[in-house]
Amino acid sequence: MTTKQRAYLKGLAMNLDPIFQLGKSSLTPEITEAISEALEARELVKIHVLKNCLDDPKELAQVLAERTHSQVVQVIGKKIVLYRESKDKKKIILP
Repeated sequence: MTTKQRAYLKGLAMNLDPIFQLGKSSLTPEITEAISEALEARELVKIHVLKNCLDDPKELAQVLAERTHSQVVQVIGKKIVLYRESKDKKKIILP
């Protein structure tokens, strides 16, 4: 992913609300599967890491990206933005 594409996705992610929250239980297989399904449907997903989660958001982002075969767009504070191109329903066209 180029810096221009990443900047474009960051702009799109600004208007998104987080659809997942990672808390005390951190990454469970169920959460990972749900995020993967959301990526297939939406392509761009924002995740909020709660204060009671002891894991580092940057490490969580890398693990999630690896498990869901997606790319980390950005990690700001406790917010993670992931992108994965949909196989069937492409909504986002990268520049």
